[in-house]
Amino acid sequence: MRLGALNYNHNEAITNVAQNGSINAALSAEVILSRALPGRRKQDQSLVGPLMGSCFSVRIKAESPIHAGLNSKHVSRDGQDTSSRISSPSMPLTPRGEGEILESSNLKSFGFNELKVATRNFRPDSVLGEGGFGCVFKGWIDEHTFKAARPGIGMVIAVKRLKQEALQGHKEWLTEINYLGQLYHPNLVKLIGYCLEDEHRMLVYEFMPKGSLENHLFRRSSYFQPLSWSLRMKVALGAAKGLAYLHSPEAKVIYRDFKSSNILLDSNYNAKLSDFGLAKDGPTDGKSHVSTRVMGTYGYAAPEYMATGHLTAKSDIYSFGVVLLEMLSGRRVIDKNRPPGEEKLIEWAKRYLTSKRKILYVMDARIEGQYSLAGALKAATLAVKCLSIEPKYRPNMDEVVKTLEQLQDSKDTGSTKSEVLRMNQRIRADESSNDKAASYPRPSASTI
Repeated sequence: MRLGALNYNHNEAITNVAQNGSINAALSAEVILSRALPGRRKQDQSLVGPLMGSCFSVRIKAESPIHAGLNSKHVSRDGQDTSSRISSPSMPLTPRGEGEILESSNLKSFGFNELKVATRNFRPDSVLGEGGFGCVFKGWIDEHTFKAARPGIGMVIAVKRLKQEALQGHKEWLTEINYLGQLYHPNLVKLIGYCLEDEHRMLVYEFMPKGSLENHLFRRSSYFQPLSWSLRMKVALGAAKGLAYLHSPEAKVIYRDFKSSNILLDSNYNAKLSDFGLAKDGPTDGKSHVSTRVMGTYGYAAPEYMATGHLTAKSDIYSFGVVLLEMLSGRRVIDKNRPPGEEKLIEWAKRYLTSKRKILYVMDARIEGQYSLAGALKAATLAVKCLSIEPKYRPNMDEVVKTLEQLQDSKDTGSTKSEVLRMNQRIRADESSNDKAASYPRPSASTI
């Protein structure tokens, strides 16, 4: 069994399944990693911390070749230089060695002791998240010198520490450095540096104080309040811009693991994509797709990719449609705790998504009255297009961004919101009458 990567701050226990693998491949990986990780020893007991969260999604793992990129920049609509990819334009698109990747990245190289001090010796109460990769710890460094600082002083960071027995984790650790060491965009999480010392492998990110989108959608606690309609659309737009940049000619990257736990939020709810351990360069030389082993997370991975291993940018767009539907409904894509027929969100919701009346069955009750019927239909129609079974019918990410920008710019009027409220009242009345006709008598409840 290959061990997977940690989705930083996603508070999720991941079950990793090795598919299309072989004993020989596993042995080869062990040989490679034994050379890359001399003196491997058992996991340090300081890694042991409380498991954060309770989402048991299954992640499919395999190997991910690492390629070089092209030298280019991305300019935003207002003319500002907001993103770039840095590497040699003459470099062939072939896998690069570890040393070459580390040397070409514009990242700070941290020593193990520096990060040990910054995280207060990797204390369990500093754990932000935990998964197959290892643990993510909260720490502090000086914002100018990047030296370890006392808690509460300087810049807050998130330190992802690789489990020493995580064979696949080393490759994904290197993949993240390869991509986030070259790609810069306001909607991609910033990788500050890394640690490569003896058997220790760590990544140092900017800290995202609002955590993951997943937590705000699905966790029920006083800390994670339900996101409003306007914030959900803001997050959707920010995540879409990040994905659009990855698909642009400047980057030509397929993300391959777009899901709610990988969308992190800063203090102003600006969305940033994280965890690039499964990212892969897009097709080149006129090819329509990249052939790979199937990797990703069940429920989010596109059906044609799951069936064939043919990876395209349209695979990411399907995943975006899944997350958008999660945001509209407040439901997980797969939830075994739901009643029969509702466990799989897409199958359950598709009958309602294109109907002006039935769309309200899908919408999250916690944001009732915050959106117009037209706005809900426009967002639902976008989700339906992204979830098209045929990849050619899915929009590209620039079209997705344009639609979401129009939703942001539209002004909901009181009358349209009142219409939604009235329709919701009728729906609840219909459901109540259906319950009485189709179920056993229930004890009467007091009126609120």
